[in-house]
Amino acid sequence: MPFRARIQARGVQLLLSGVMTRVHKDLRFADLPKRTETIRVETGAGPVDCTVYRPPTDTTTPTDTPAPVYVNFHGGGFIVARPEQDDHICRYIAATAGCVVINVDYAVAPQRVFPTAVTQAYDVTAWVVENGPAHGWDGSRVAVGGHSAGANLTAGVCRTARDRGTFAPLLQIIDSAPLDQTADPATKVSRIAKPLLSPQLMRIFTAAYVPDPADLADPLVSPGLADDLAGLPPALVITAENDRLRDEGDAYAKALEAAGVPVTHRVFEGVDHYFTHTGPVPAGKEAIELMADALRTALGTTVPGRPDVDAA
Repeated sequence: MPFRARIQARGVQLLLSGVMTRVHKDLRFADLPKRTETIRVETGAGPVDCTVYRPPTDTTTPTDTPAPVYVNFHGGGFIVARPEQDDHICRYIAATAGCVVINVDYAVAPQRVFPTAVTQAYDVTAWVVENGPAHGWDGSRVAVGGHSAGANLTAGVCRTARDRGTFAPLLQIIDSAPLDQTADPATKVSRIAKPLLSPQLMRIFTAAYVPDPADLADPLVSPGLADDLAGLPPALVITAENDRLRDEGDAYAKALEAAGVPVTHRVFEGVDHYFTHTGPVPAGKEAIELMADALRTALGTTVPGRPDVDAA
């Protein structure tokens, strides 16, 4: 990686590391209890720390089996290592979707470049699937998802699992994902004059994560360019109307559907990238509830004491 590109990435990394933990106060779900622990998972690209969120009550499926699992990958342009930015989403899903949530602190660029993050994401998920009995969850019922860069990694985990025939997530949540890293970010238009993501910032993200241009078309880097999508897990695809990444997310949803993958696609109007963290609050809450509802359906969970949720 050129020295200038590394310096730019480090500067943005330092700038955004604090900013990306500032979730809107009305999206923090501080009223929901939180039971967490930290575990370390060994992967083929080094150890990864993960925060485990447990359902706050003895939440089970109707057959009284251990709770299923949702593996979450945070955003941050592949260069910001702040899994706690998703604390509110993990807290809400654990409390209302009746599943264990694993929030993954994968390695970021420019210190660790492609394919480190996607290797770690896959290996952690495979470990979750294989080690359920020892940790009190049902690894046979797993879903994966994430926001932005984390959604890109989600697509990579699902593709790798399919190609290797190792496990089959019951749902993938693709929220505001970068899915075509080959296109010049200046060609990715927004419906507003000053969207959150600028072309220059997006170029810094991509150059740091994928320093070798030959890798940009790899389907683990640009899942939206792949033409072999059949057999991937059912998907919830969320896009934001004013996001520069909206068009590629919309196109990916259509391509998955055309390949026979069950897809729920929702475009949230009047919002930009990262709205599930910074608002507007009504749209952010609606999107997070949509995730929780999709997970309840896919994983077959119920939440005792919450009749509104049990009836969903």
